[in-house]
Amino acid sequence: MDTNFQPVTQRGRRGKYRQHSPEFKRMLVELAMQPGVSVARIAREHGVNANQVFSWRKLHEAGQLVAAAPVQQSDLVPVVVAAPPQAPQGEADGAITLEIGRVRLRIEGHANAATLAQVLERVLR
Repeated sequence: MDTNFQPVTQRGRRGKYRQHSPEFKRMLVELAMQPGVSVARIAREHGVNANQVFSWRKLHEAGQLVAAAPVQQSDLVPVVVAAPPQAPQGEADGAITLEIGRVRLRIEGHANAATLAQVLERVLR
């Protein structure tokens, strides 16, 4: 008897995972921890799997089911945009000034893009 095995060439896409808020998880855990309550019924009523509620309950008991940390502000570099002074005839116009901490870089005239990219890469490390 011959058997032909056909390799699977395409996989079906998995659906997106649902992301539940920490508040929602804590609410279900608190409901599920009450005496005489069915975890399966709580889970079914809220559209989640009972195993997931048990998992959240373990995290809660271990102190790992906490509210999401507040979003931290990213460090931004202050930028001041000002009109450059009028250059005398014949001189290149424009200037770039970059200040980061104690480092100050000023480029006047026409800046070579490749050189400027190298300098910025090293200064911003």
